[in-house]
Amino acid sequence: MTLSSEQEGRASDELARSLLEAGALTPAWAEAFRAVPRSWFLPGLFWAHDMATGRSVSVSRSGDPGGWEQAAYSNVPLITQWDDEQHTGTEPGSVATSSASMPSVVASMLRDLDVSYGMRVLEVGTGTGWNAGLLAHRLGTGHVVSVEIDPAVAQQARGALTDAGLSPEVVQGDGRDGWPDGAPYDRLIVTAGVRAVPPRWLEQTRPGGIILAPWGTHYSNQDALVRLIVNEDGSASGPFLRMVEFMKLRNQRLDWNRFREHVPEFPGDADVSRTPVTLADLGGRYESAHFALGLRVPDCAHVVNETEAGTGKAWFFDLASRSWAAAVFRSGEPDATVYQSGPRRLWDEVEAAYRWWVSRGKPEHTRFGLTVTPEGQRAWLDDPAQSWAL
Repeated sequence: MTLSSEQEGRASDELARSLLEAGALTPAWAEAFRAVPRSWFLPGLFWAHDMATGRSVSVSRSGDPGGWEQAAYSNVPLITQWDDEQHTGTEPGSVATSSASMPSVVASMLRDLDVSYGMRVLEVGTGTGWNAGLLAHRLGTGHVVSVEIDPAVAQQARGALTDAGLSPEVVQGDGRDGWPDGAPYDRLIVTAGVRAVPPRWLEQTRPGGIILAPWGTHYSNQDALVRLIVNEDGSASGPFLRMVEFMKLRNQRLDWNRFREHVPEFPGDADVSRTPVTLADLGGRYESAHFALGLRVPDCAHVVNETEAGTGKAWFFDLASRSWAAAVFRSGEPDATVYQSGPRRLWDEVEAAYRWWVSRGKPEHTRFGLTVTPEGQRAWLDDPAQSWAL
C-alpha cells in the first residue's frame, strides 16, 4: 500500500522538521519542503545509496511499497539511473548517472543560494525535478529554468512537475551552455560536479548574481561547494563552503580507461625512492588535505587501492602525458616506496604540495576559494589576490 495524503503529509512534515533541527533547512524553505514532497518526483525503482559503505540497494515501489516510502523520506541519496540509461535489471550498474540528492544537501544548497521572490534562477541538472519544483514553489513558476542533458530524464521530470501542479521551464540540452533565452539570471545553481566553470554561466548571470556549484579537480571524485559572485567585468569569485560529492557533468567526467596504457607493467623502468609521507597524510574522502593536493597538483588523477588501515597503493596519472607515479604503503614501515615514470615527476609534486599545505597550517577547505574568468580558473588561499592557475 502507498501512503495516504494524510500520511504523506506527516512524512513530509517530519522530514522538514528533522532538516530544520539539523540546520540544513531554513524557515523560509520549510513550507516549500512540506508542500512539494520528494516522493512525488521519484520513479518506481531506485537504488538507495549508503554513503558509509558505498553500496547501493534497489528499492521497488511495487515489490516493497513500505521500504520505498521509507527511503523516499529518508536523508539518503537515491540513484535513479545507471550508465546513461544503458542499464537494465535491479542490480546496480557500473556508473550512477542520475539521482535524487540527499534532502539535507538539497536544503542546504537552496539556503546558500540566498533567493527571494521574483528572482530568476537557472538550474543546471534537472534530475528528478524535485529541486526545480521547490524553486518554482518558492519563486513562482515563470522565474525558474532547468536544463537537463538526458532526454528521458528531462521528460520524466516534466511529467512529475506537471502532476505536482508546477511548471518551471524544463529544457533538454547541455547544461554547460546554460540557457541564454532566459538570461540574465539572478542565481545559477548546479546539481552536478564541475571541473571547469563554463564561461557561458558567467555571461548569463547578472553582475552581483550568484553561481552555486559543486566544484573539484580530476585529482579525485571529491567536490566542494563553491559560491561565486559575478563581477561587473564578467569574472566571478568566492569561497568553498563545504565538501560534497556529485555526479559529474557528462562532458567533464574522467574516463579512467585513458590510463590503461600508462603502466604497461609494474614497476617497469620507473625510478624508485622512499618517502616519510604516510597514506593518512594524503587525506581521505572529504578531508581538506585531499582537496588541497588536488588544487596544488593540476591535471593529475589520483586513486588509492587500500587493503587495510595504513596499507595500500596510491596511484597518480598525468592527464597530458603518460607520466605516472605510485606510492606503496605498508603498515609498520616508517617509509613508503615510491615509483615514478615519465617526464613529469608526479610524486615529487604531490609531496611538495603536501609540504606546502603543512607549512600554511593545514588550512581547511573553507579557507580556499576560486576565481573564474573567461580565460580560465585560479585557486587561492585566504586572499584572491594570491592565486595560482589550475
